[in-house]
Amino acid sequence: MYGYDQTGASAGQGHGYPHAGHPGQQGHHQQAPPPPPYGAQQGAPYGQPGPQQHAQQQPLYPEPSPPSLQEAIRAFTTGSMSSEDFQGIFSNSKVYCPRGDTPGFLALHNTQQPVIPMFSTLKELRAYAGKESKYFVITGAEVLDLLPSGYGFVLDMEGEHRVVFDAKAVEEMVDYAMRRMYG
Repeated sequence: MYGYDQTGASAGQGHGYPHAGHPGQQGHHQQAPPPPPYGAQQGAPYGQPGPQQHAQQQPLYPEPSPPSLQEAIRAFTTGSMSSEDFQGIFSNSKVYCPRGDTPGFLALHNTQQPVIPMFSTLKELRAYAGKESKYFVITGAEVLDLLPSGYGFVLDMEGEHRVVFDAKAVEEMVDYAMRRMYG
């Protein structure tokens, strides 16, 4: 409140403002320097990092990183991860797809339904297609968006934990993604 001395000083010592001088120097107020510009740290010249900026504090408990796609495939195929959790990781992960000379997915037609081979890592792709194979990288969400109707896909075909999604499973994944995105 203005006009009211909150410091407990006598009536002649500040008129409602804190007394900045030394005892016995009534009437002589020291003026504090102006505050630093917005965003500057106090105690450092403008534009130079302050003491807090030199040492980045690490959180006591850092956020755990999500599992890699390869780890998610392993967890999903062994039953320790739900399909919803797997799809969340798949949607945000990089997927390595072999390609031919023309743009688009390469499909395998010697299966019950046509499937497109995809891989969780470049190492997995190279084990399947060779060191000199051509490929492109997209996210799992883009796979679901671009996959032709009636096609499924197989992840890590030559890997220890391979997973196959037929065309019906892909449709269910797309429906689930749309419900999550649009409600």
